[in-house]
Amino acid sequence: MPILTELNLYPVKSCGGIALREATLTQAGLMSEHIYDREWMVVDARGEFLTQRDHPRMALIKPRIKADTLELRAPGMLGLEIPLDLPDPDQAPTRDVRVWNDTLKAYDCDETTAVWFSNFLGTPCRLVRFHPHAQRSANKKWTNAVEAPTLFSDGYPMLVISEASLADLNDKLVAQGRATLPMSRFRPNIVINGIDAFEEDYAESFKLGDASLKPVKPCPRCPIPSIDQATGVIGPDPLDILRTYRVNPKVDGGITFGMNAILLEGEGQVLRVGQEVEVTLVF
Repeated sequence: MPILTELNLYPVKSCGGIALREATLTQAGLMSEHIYDREWMVVDARGEFLTQRDHPRMALIKPRIKADTLELRAPGMLGLEIPLDLPDPDQAPTRDVRVWNDTLKAYDCDETTAVWFSNFLGTPCRLVRFHPHAQRSANKKWTNAVEAPTLFSDGYPMLVISEASLADLNDKLVAQGRATLPMSRFRPNIVINGIDAFEEDYAESFKLGDASLKPVKPCPRCPIPSIDQATGVIGPDPLDILRTYRVNPKVDGGITFGMNAILLEGEGQVLRVGQEVEVTLVF
């Protein structure tokens, strides 16, 4: 029986993740201690989101949940603590921000936080937080018209990858005389062991207890897998190897690795590392 082997939460989009032993499922993705996946985001002066694609040092910003704050640490910086209590949605400062083609309202975090991020990343920027009045959903073309809310993710609430898929890639890297890569390069929320390589591509659903997840879109990969998540250093890049066998016509020839998924049922269910996963395949 397949097993759930990793749960990863990324509180700040494109920054470090938190490996969890358990997490709560919501329609908008994983949640732990009332912190949601991609609940915060770094933006420039125009409100455009920043990512490791252009700022690989974002990988070095490491989050930690501490009682009533989210603590962020980065090399050479004092720790920064972000209060978890939500501001008054009608009184707190906001700004319009943009994630790909979506423009929405977000809470604007304070000047101290803005200076911290600007100093570390070496560019003027600010931290924003998803606003409860904002609405953002996954593309219904891929969800089969299911309404699937998401916060500041690239587009979908969860990313699922199997250990066998990574092992397959690593075998090909080793055959080329290159080093293996850890799963962190691909930044999944959910990792499963016990299925064949890329079997997630053909799954109709993943059943975890009373919860059901549906893979809806293959994940086209950008240059972020070339960034060492422990050092923020670029290289080696696995996309040249992936290009030889993971070009996917379903996404206009994009190189895919992992499946974006939505929650079909089980809002509020707790997932735990080590629990069994029932996989239903399309064929």
